[in-house]
Amino acid sequence: MGILDGKAVVVTGAGRGLGEAYAMHAARAGAAVVVNDNDGHLAEQVAARIREYGGRAVASTHTVADPSEADKIVGTCVSEFGRLDGLVNNAGLNYESLPWEDDPASIRTIVEVNVLGVIYTGMAAMRAMRDTGGGSIVNISSGAFFGQRKLGAYSATKGAVASLTLSWALDLETEGIRVNAVCPVAHTRMVWKSERSLRAIPADRTPGKVAPLVLFLLGDGAAGITGQIVRCNGRQLHLIGQPYFKQPILESDSWDATSVKRAFDGVLQAHLEPYGLEKRMPPRLRELVEPSQSA
Repeated sequence: MGILDGKAVVVTGAGRGLGEAYAMHAARAGAAVVVNDNDGHLAEQVAARIREYGGRAVASTHTVADPSEADKIVGTCVSEFGRLDGLVNNAGLNYESLPWEDDPASIRTIVEVNVLGVIYTGMAAMRAMRDTGGGSIVNISSGAFFGQRKLGAYSATKGAVASLTLSWALDLETEGIRVNAVCPVAHTRMVWKSERSLRAIPADRTPGKVAPLVLFLLGDGAAGITGQIVRCNGRQLHLIGQPYFKQPILESDSWDATSVKRAFDGVLQAHLEPYGLEKRMPPRLRELVEPSQSA
């Protein structure tokens, strides 16, 4: 008995890499799987491999970036398998660029796939899941949303996915639909294009080592877990803390530029936050900390 026996799952961007691992693990756990990828050859290869193992799978080549096509991805699952229990919103693009050199066409494309694609496919999935009493949506975000060099557009899209996850979890709580996000770290084709990522991610951190987390979140064992952002790099598994209003909270009947400056000079500068995945310290905070360190 697999933990997804009797369930039907859609995995977008499942023709290779992480998406392929999610689809294969779901099938081996007993799920019927729609393997979606805009590269039809790759999608059919993965679906055929699942069928060779005795699983149930069909390929879908519809694009997530078009709402009518996203509807068809979900529709394929319902027509082939009679229901939809799980969605893994994995389809995504990535590229590196210095922000002042970025290309507007590339920015538009990455937003259409990474953000609108998640929204369109998620909306279609919600409608199908509400008809059958619930389900699980797993959105694939990235730790890049903390901020990462040369990945401004990509990081912004993944920050949007994290925010969507939190909002959807609230909206769908009474509908029996759980919504969580996963921030995977794995050595995939996407990062082979990047010297930075290639150096940062060991080759032994394969997609298959992240897939069990997604499998768990799709299954009934994750009942009661929603609105969470979880990071896994194959070795480490941990929750990502959610944004909060940081103390101290200063109050005034009104603020002007002078009083705001006084607040930063007097109190807030000591509470400035390091930024980016590398936890870069703001210059003002470095000025405060470094003299004490050298003393």
